[in-house]
Amino acid sequence: MDIARCFDGIISWRLDKRRFYINGAGLFTGVTVALYPVSVVKTRLQVASKEIAERSAFSVVKGILKNDGVPGLYRGFGTVITGAVPARIIFLTALETTKISAFKLVAPLELSEPTQAAIANGIAGMTASLFSQAVFVPIDVVSQKLMVQGYSGHATYTGGIDVATKIIKSYGVRGLYRGFGLSVMTYSPSSAAWWASYGSSQRVIWRFLGYGGDSDATAAPSKSKIVMVQAAGGIIAGATASSITTPLDTIKTRLQVMGHQENRPSAKQVVKKLLAEDGWKGFYRGLGPRFFSMSAWGTSMILTYEYLKRLCAIED
Repeated sequence: MDIARCFDGIISWRLDKRRFYINGAGLFTGVTVALYPVSVVKTRLQVASKEIAERSAFSVVKGILKNDGVPGLYRGFGTVITGAVPARIIFLTALETTKISAFKLVAPLELSEPTQAAIANGIAGMTASLFSQAVFVPIDVVSQKLMVQGYSGHATYTGGIDVATKIIKSYGVRGLYRGFGLSVMTYSPSSAAWWASYGSSQRVIWRFLGYGGDSDATAAPSKSKIVMVQAAGGIIAGATASSITTPLDTIKTRLQVMGHQENRPSAKQVVKKLLAEDGWKGFYRGLGPRFFSMSAWGTSMILTYEYLKRLCAIED
């Protein structure tokens, strides 16, 4: 009995769609509330100038709490949560439908189960990310400007609408897609790496625990064991994806939060400045918060995601 295939997220896309989207919006909003401050800290670390003393996650948090209190950790949250619901719907729909097709595509290749899972989940994750970037990028641009307003010389705003209005006035709608290419280059590989790592690690872990393979006698694992394996997979996936994509994320973030000056630097100039300030380690600014964010968000998201699908599955 192939236990691994039953519990790594490949539940047939036979769901009560209405319940799935309504319950999903509520559950993922809760996860976002819990983990949003980590994104604020990561963003501030990535855009800090050389002169800024706050060069560690702890010092950034301390500075925010001192100047703005707890609300400072949620700057830009309203903008993010507004765009998160449609973006998640697009992402999850594309992920599920693509994953099913991808597994059918790789099945004839007769690869090992972990390899099949890595390829199929990777394809699904990348495709879902590509579809959702049309919504995610403008939200990213606006929310990140709010996260760093008044910090390290950045402008201040009255809210998300003010940011969007000023961007459109200066650059047109294309200004909201500043860094779109880098976002695609960051989030698509990141999503592919996350889902590929998650899918393959699930099978490896289940096999290590004695499930799957050719054994038909193995009893089904308990719900607590399933949750633990899924959580472990989320942490492994977060570590893998953050290590691979943090340099691109740092460059993308800097491009997106630049002010409205006429001669804004290009990606090449951002790279040169990072190298001049910190050398190669400059590309890994915010790696700690990004790793924590991707691991914590990934683990919380996948547990919520798996629970949501079981909750909304249509019984045969």
